[in-house]
Amino acid sequence: MRSRLIAAAALTTVTALAASGCGGSGSSGSSAKSIKVVYWQNLDSQNKLQANRLASVVKQFTKANPGTKVTLVPVTASENDYYTKVQLMMRSPATAPDLVYEDTALINSDIASGYLKPIDSYLAKWSDWSKFVPASKVAARGASDGKTYGVPDGTDTRGIWYNKQLFEKAGIAVPWQPKTWDDVLSAARKLKAKVPGVVPMNLYTGTAGGEASSMQGFEMLLYGTPAGDKSLYDVSQKKWVVGSKAFKDSLAFVHTVYSEKLGPPVDQALGANFGTTVGTELIPEGKLAIDIDGSWMPNNWGSTSPKPWSDWKTVIGTAAMPTQNGQAPGKISMSGGWAWSLPAKGKNPDLAWKFLTTIETKANHAKWNATNASIAVRTDSASDPAYVNSVPTNKFFTDLVRYTHFRPGLPAYNQVSTAIQKAMESVTTGQASVAKAAATFDSDVKAAVGDDKTVKGTS
Repeated sequence: MRSRLIAAAALTTVTALAASGCGGSGSSGSSAKSIKVVYWQNLDSQNKLQANRLASVVKQFTKANPGTKVTLVPVTASENDYYTKVQLMMRSPATAPDLVYEDTALINSDIASGYLKPIDSYLAKWSDWSKFVPASKVAARGASDGKTYGVPDGTDTRGIWYNKQLFEKAGIAVPWQPKTWDDVLSAARKLKAKVPGVVPMNLYTGTAGGEASSMQGFEMLLYGTPAGDKSLYDVSQKKWVVGSKAFKDSLAFVHTVYSEKLGPPVDQALGANFGTTVGTELIPEGKLAIDIDGSWMPNNWGSTSPKPWSDWKTVIGTAAMPTQNGQAPGKISMSGGWAWSLPAKGKNPDLAWKFLTTIETKANHAKWNATNASIAVRTDSASDPAYVNSVPTNKFFTDLVRYTHFRPGLPAYNQVSTAIQKAMESVTTGQASVAKAAATFDSDVKAAVGDDKTVKGTS
């Protein structure tokens, strides 16, 4: 039912965009010198980082290319709803944009649906492509045909943010670096006992959280089990993993956090905009002690943010997420990232490509990743002092790249991710036991990919 409601809402949005001339109809859509650029605007209406960045690039582009017109089309939605709305836009030439912001985890799904155009012919003539980190290129590559369908905009890593003042009140020594999952839970229990009125830790969960739940909330656990890279998808067998101890152990951690009330209130944790609440309210107001989250969190506190908070540099500490039992390599992170792609049914791919290369110049790439507290994937931008010195935590989170894992870049990942979120939500609310939730996940995955495309986990 939820997916039908999302699809209906998305179709309404697409129809409205088309009717207003923003979706591809009308004279502006057919102009050889006009393009439409679609990007995600999250539900935090005060966060204008992407809007401001793109507006600046448009000024550069139109000045260098007189007579051109770039229409920016923000889609304000939760992350999951953004995916649905953009996919509906790309289905028809009447609504397809010329350039779209793609989560790299969804690229292969959109390739399989025929929504994206390969860009290898453009890349062959673009010398800057050699500056991009090879691993980032893989994230935008089709799993079935090896062609490239996007230019990566940056990447990220994930770790633990913690409030040093609250730790000191709880008698926990800082700097703090947990060695096992039990160390994390022990700290949360001590905070609950010693610092009442404070949320001990945040672990994203549930379907409303989308990829925040899947990545920060679950895969940071799952990939930290002894099964490691074979905990979700076994590349050697080309099969999705079900029935594993690793999955149940990870669900048990989620269950512990919420059953022991170490996390935020369940109704709050399951809210679609909870990530904004964490970054703009709970952390700066000293109401949350531990947050398993991404490298981008300083975006909430910088001088250009809606609620600047300069004290974060002394109040907040960072730690790597430990592996389950402290087994090698001892630390775990997850990386994602976004890319700019050309929709297959866009009307003006040549001009869209030209605009894309303006977005991703060395200077613009460095400035964006500095402003967005994300990790640059152009080697020349990554060494730019403007990027390196922009955020105090840049070095810490960049160093986590050596411990990081990437989501399976396969069309079925989106369905598997949703199944993860459902399993998390059911143990968070107490509607299902860990065993039942894990069994439901197994059934959901088999239904999505086919029983012959799954393998029983060994860990």
